[in-house]
Amino acid sequence: MCAVTDCRLHLIHPLGFSLEDKQLRRAGMDYWHELDVHHHDDWEAFLKSPERPERMWLFTTKAKQGLWEVAFQAGDGLVFGNEGSGAPAEVHAWFGPERSTKIPQFNDSLRSLNLSTACGIATYEALRQIKFS
Repeated sequence: MCAVTDCRLHLIHPLGFSLEDKQLRRAGMDYWHELDVHHHDDWEAFLKSPERPERMWLFTTKAKQGLWEVAFQAGDGLVFGNEGSGAPAEVHAWFGPERSTKIPQFNDSLRSLNLSTACGIATYEALRQIKFS
């Protein structure tokens, strides 16, 4: 998705998956050469990186404001936690409630969307606002 939307991908280690996974490589091999990917050893290294976005949004089910309440701007970064446990406490603390947002859920008995779906929804909503507003 990042290659197709011309978005930079920041991977903050440790990852919850292996980049050596055969299915991951196969799924993305047509696009891997087009991907603008940056690896960071940890959250602190990411924050110090000159390539990181200046303004960022944390996507979390714990947020009060919804995705449709956010006015995205060119250059914004979208931050997601891992699929199993979300973003760590230090990341939540760094963002605070004013830079945290959630994707609306219409069935509260379910935990959350899967990570790839959430990333797609958020990315395309941000692009819709930036490119077509």
